[in-house]
Amino acid sequence: MTKFLISFPSEAMVLSAEQFELAGIESHAVIEEAKAAGVYVFGGGIAEDVAPVLVSADGSVSSGTYPGSDLTGGFTVLELPSRADAVEWAQKIAVACRCAQELREFMYDPAS
Repeated sequence: MTKFLISFPSEAMVLSAEQFELAGIESHAVIEEAKAAGVYVFGGGIAEDVAPVLVSADGSVSSGTYPGSDLTGGFTVLELPSRADAVEWAQKIAVACRCAQELREFMYDPAS
């Protein structure tokens, strides 16, 4: 089984208040479906009101991030047997969230 990241940046969700509420209900339903299917690993949204920090290779901490790595929005990690299955789940999430989703595959790591 392979783990897949399905995600979107916060600026992708351009919805009215009513649409946003419905997207929340429908996306939570898809997550419950993934849990029932036994493929859900974890997910959530990036806390954009909490400033990120950068921990350097020497252990020092500074405010900010890598240049160009402005991570926002929401994500879901699913463990699935194939990329085709991941595309199907990404389609369900995209429809529920009413915005496009990025699909990425995690590399296999025998220690994880």
